[in-house]
Amino acid sequence: MQILVVDDEPFNLDIIAETLDDPSYRLVTADSGEHAWDLLRRPGNHFDLVVLDRMMRGIDGIEVLRRIKADARLTDIPVIMQTAAASPDQVREGLQAGAHYYLTKPFDLEALQTIVRAALEDSALRHATAQDVDVQNTVIALAESASFRIRTLDDAQRLASLLGNLFPEPQVGAMGLSELMINAIEHGNLEISFAEKSRLKEVDRWHEEVERRLALPEYRGRSVTVSVERKDDDWEFLIEDQGQGFDWHQYLEFDPERAFAPNGRGIALARQLAFASLDYEGCGNRVRAIAGGSRA
Repeated sequence: MQILVVDDEPFNLDIIAETLDDPSYRLVTADSGEHAWDLLRRPGNHFDLVVLDRMMRGIDGIEVLRRIKADARLTDIPVIMQTAAASPDQVREGLQAGAHYYLTKPFDLEALQTIVRAALEDSALRHATAQDVDVQNTVIALAESASFRIRTLDDAQRLASLLGNLFPEPQVGAMGLSELMINAIEHGNLEISFAEKSRLKEVDRWHEEVERRLALPEYRGRSVTVSVERKDDDWEFLIEDQGQGFDWHQYLEFDPERAFAPNGRGIALARQLAFASLDYEGCGNRVRAIAGGSRA
């Protein structure tokens, strides 16, 4: 994994480089926004993650972030914004510009490791879903309605890849569906709370805990039903789990108070990017979403 670290303070670059001293990471550093933008645009360069200082002389981090998200070649790169500017309005500005991961200065070194790991895992999952998105696309577009039953995260990824072909932008649709299905499995059927997932992410045990719970007698028989039906020029998706529901209201929007957590942004991301409408029903164990502008 190649990570671009951007900060105009050499001391901060040294600390981050030391904290992320891992054989699986290759770090490239930039000491200004101008330098970072040159590296990002340079032909042949590829970055899996950007750790970006917000307040820099010249081109600041917000401007670099906006340029990344406006460039079709770069927009999928996850960005962690590190900043001392952590008021709700400042965080909201960063979220709206496209930074879904945040660290406040001075940051805890373990927190940096956790957020980097979470951002790379989320990105890898989306890329894996996107790579499979053309599978059987012609066949699925012929459907008028269909129903599926899934249990595991792998099930969710494969089904999202298939159904993503019903969206005007298949990769975006696959990402949105994957987020909703994973939420139904982990928070719905397996009853992993937001706080529990945060702790599991911090110690890199989230996948392990999901697999453990899937094998437990009380969860082993649970599944998620995913139904899709053509509605004129649109597709309606209904995703229902067998859990007790959750308080979904607070997760529909990007919340500045959760900007510094390693999780909790998937539903808002799906709602913002993938769906014309997204509504949870009842106790939160059913979500109905519309993908406007059918490809079929």
